[in-house]
Amino acid sequence: MPMEDRTLELLQMWNEGDREALDLLVEKNLPFLAARARKRLGPFLRKKEETMDIVQDAVVEFLKYGPRFLLANQGQFRALLAKVVENVLRDKYDWYTAKRRDLHKERPLPGDTLLSLDPGVRPPTTPSRAAERNEEEARIRLAMELLPPPDRKVLVLRIFEEKGFKEIGRALGIGESGARMRFRRALPKLSRKVESLRKGDLGGALA
Repeated sequence: MPMEDRTLELLQMWNEGDREALDLLVEKNLPFLAARARKRLGPFLRKKEETMDIVQDAVVEFLKYGPRFLLANQGQFRALLAKVVENVLRDKYDWYTAKRRDLHKERPLPGDTLLSLDPGVRPPTTPSRAAERNEEEARIRLAMELLPPPDRKVLVLRIFEEKGFKEIGRALGIGESGARMRFRRALPKLSRKVESLRKGDLGGALA
């Protein structure tokens, strides 16, 4: 079966816990994603380690510790992962990678929380407020992956770690008022991406 036809099948298998499916997804899509990273970031990558290795690590970490999702086709899958990889490469200190793991361990999403990023595919969900809250947090976490590193850092510190602006400012190396302003500017960006994901508009979320 062609890889294009198997992408959704493998993604579903991974959502159900099949590690071999994850390995196949990475193996088949890694050359494309590495080439895309080199094209998009160019000389910037010379400051990084071997491109293929860091792209592989970024993809595996995201699929293992990020929210689970459904997509329409391989093109959407690659577009989403390409954006995640680019943001990881742009994050000088790989700060969010560690935070993603922390969120996964400290505030795990239930195993049946599955986002549909295609309006034509709706996953079976329990019609409860708890399920809706879990889906909304999954959208927020996924939207964080799609933001530039400076925006997501201030948002994680404020939203997930519930830190005050004075403490955030110290972490970012800026003043309290500067931290407050950065948060106010980043929050609408996050809200727009969350709304796009809620509508199943992956293209809008990636823009």
